[in-house]
Amino acid sequence: MRQIWLARHGESAGNVAATRAERNGDEVLALETRDPDTPLTDVGRDQAAALGTWLAARGQPIAIWCSPYVRAFDTAQIARDRAGSDVDIHLDERLRDRELGILDQLSSLGVQARYPDEAARRLRLGKFWYRPPGGESWADVALRLRSVLAEIIHADEPTLIVAHDVVVSLAVYVLCGMTEAEILALARERGVGNATVTTLTPDGDRWRVEGFADTRHLRAEEAPITVHGEDPHVDVL
Repeated sequence: MRQIWLARHGESAGNVAATRAERNGDEVLALETRDPDTPLTDVGRDQAAALGTWLAARGQPIAIWCSPYVRAFDTAQIARDRAGSDVDIHLDERLRDRELGILDQLSSLGVQARYPDEAARRLRLGKFWYRPPGGESWADVALRLRSVLAEIIHADEPTLIVAHDVVVSLAVYVLCGMTEAEILALARERGVGNATVTTLTPDGDRWRVEGFADTRHLRAEEAPITVHGEDPHVDVL
């Protein structure tokens, strides 16, 4: 049966900086790179290698689509090489991470201190609909995902998509025909950890979740399991 697998990138320097800023009460993340250029950590590379072992075990040619952000592309390359595959990696900017606009590189404390009106507006609108100035809401990301997913699902081969936690969640939302409440509940119940795999199989006109944010391949390879939020300052309902 044809399947689509959704993998989040391995742990990145941005993940670590965001978690450290939240823990230390810093307003700004200690990160010098642009978001698209943020690299994997050593832990992230180990996680990507474990993803490659999982990929090799699928035992068939698998198309790979990927966000062009460095942390996602490097994850896909490491996994492909570990699997011994020579397939091309299809980069597509529609699979990029959610853009945060004026809130980029700010912690939750930083947002409250510098943009209190935005913090209040976000609480009123909720995570799915809130769009920071210059950035995107979850709904905006879902809109761009609809076009790329329409291309992917009409291909013949099984497909691995390597991207970001919000992309994983919203791809499930789009393909499985979920409501806002359903996808937010699923995301709350189990966060999309680094290098986890979500499996979708066809179910009539829609798709069905066979496994969400699975970590078994990471445990099998004794790779660290990390669950950093991409944007912790707007990730609490």
